[in-house]
Order: sequence, then C-alpha cells, then structure tokens
Amino acid sequence: MSEIGPVTWPPDPIETERLMLRSSEARDRAAFIELLASPEAHAYLGGPRPRDELERDVPPVPARWAGSFVVELDGEMIGNVLLKRATEHSRPAAVGKAELGYLFLPRAWGRGYGTEACAAALAWLDRALPGEPVILTTQTANTASMRLAAKLGFTEVERFHAWDAEQWLGLRDPSTIAETSGGPAGVH
Repeated sequence: MSEIGPVTWPPDPIETERLMLRSSEARDRAAFIELLASPEAHAYLGGPRPRDELERDVPPVPARWAGSFVVELDGEMIGNVLLKRATEHSRPAAVGKAELGYLFLPRAWGRGYGTEACAAALAWLDRALPGEPVILTTQTANTASMRLAAKLGFTEVERFHAWDAEQWLGLRDPSTIAETSGGPAGVH
C-alpha cells in the first residue's frame, strides 16, 4: 500500500527517450540539497530552505517514499517528480485525487525534461491505477508550469488565492487523455 494507492513500490525504473525515473539512492543527496536550496527552483514555492538546515535534515537516502521518482539524465539526478494523494488540507476539488508535483534543477530547465518525466510518471500511474484522475496546482504567474500543465492535458478546475498569489488547480482525466492521444510517446 502506498500514498497513492494499492501499488507496489518502488516500481522498476522507467526509461524514456532521454531520462530514467527511479527511486532515490544515497548518491542523490547532494542534488536534493541543491534542489531544495535553489532560489530559482523555489521562486513560486515560498522560497528555498537554508543549505545548512538541509545538510542537517536531509536523510542519507532522501525522498525514499512511495510516489517519489528521481529524474536522472546521464547518470545524474536533475529533478524529482512526485505523485501523492491530495489531503483534506487541499482544495475541496482535489481531495482524494492523485496529485502531481515536480521540481527540477535550474540547469535542466528549457529542454523538455519536465514534460518527458511527468508524462512518464503519469503513464506509469495510468497503468498502476487505471482511471485515476490527477490534479496539479501551480501559481498562475509560473508560466512555465502553466505550459507544462497544458502539454500534459490538465484543464482548469478553479483559480484561488493562497500564499499571497493566484493559484491554478487543474485536472487530468486519464480517460480523456487515452482517447485523444493514445498516451505519452517515448516511454519504454
């Protein structure tokens, strides 16, 4: 049993055309610290955490929980994709649905890695939990995240104000995605 449903975790690594999605390993610790301390990566997420705090708090094998995929390019971690169950602290439209989150190192931005990795994680979820709707929340000011949500087939459910900014909540209905696209390309 995992945070996102009755699936076996971790799954076998997922290979795409350029990336591998896998569970976290000890060798990823430095990249996780870099990611969590990055002002650029956290511009729309409330700001970075202090590096000294992260050095103290990040476990030897970070983010080792169900639904957390390390995104690897050429043997190096470049980001993290997370699928988790939205909780009662979420918007009413989101509660109980799977929620997609992602975070990439700034040096990996602008090359389509986010789209490729998130599409692969969603394809895995579609196989593991057929028919599972997925939500995504982002700030409307985060234009890159808004473009990624559209590419992945999320449609707007609502906009709301939280954390001193306008937020966007989108829904991806897997039955609609399967009917229109046949699923993401490049996932092996």
